[in-house]
Amino acid sequence: MKARTNEKTGHIRFSEHNITLVAKMLDKLSSTIDIMYFLMERREERGFVAMLISAKGIDDMEGLIRQQKRETDILFEIDPDNNLYALVCQDTKIDGGYHFAERLMKKSMEEGGSEVYCTELEVRSTSYKIRYIIYRLMELFIETKEKEQAGEVVFKALN
Repeated sequence: MKARTNEKTGHIRFSEHNITLVAKMLDKLSSTIDIMYFLMERREERGFVAMLISAKGIDDMEGLIRQQKRETDILFEIDPDNNLYALVCQDTKIDGGYHFAERLMKKSMEEGGSEVYCTELEVRSTSYKIRYIIYRLMELFIETKEKEQAGEVVFKALN
């Protein structure tokens, strides 16, 4: 199908599948991020990292992630058919989240995984709407896949 002229803007467009995934992420992550905000406002939490990770060729991606994550990291199954999972890592800065993501990617590849994609957002302020964090995380994930950045940890910080 040929792209219409107004579609050649260079902006990320969410496909029907991606919109469905974002809706699922909103349902699953919103309450948890709201709790993180509550803790941050009470100064009991300094910030957190939200992560999306996927890999092809791993039969038990959820189990692999559960073995690697801390007890305080919250795991969400987003799209089990495509091994897409989200994590909210409490009291984590981008460097800690980055090292965790590297470890997950390495372990995924050791287990025979291919096309491992991982994106992270560090959140240090409650000034962002929760849905913005979720939209931005998915947008970053889509960009990462479009740029074929498999095997790389792609991260952004929201101040």
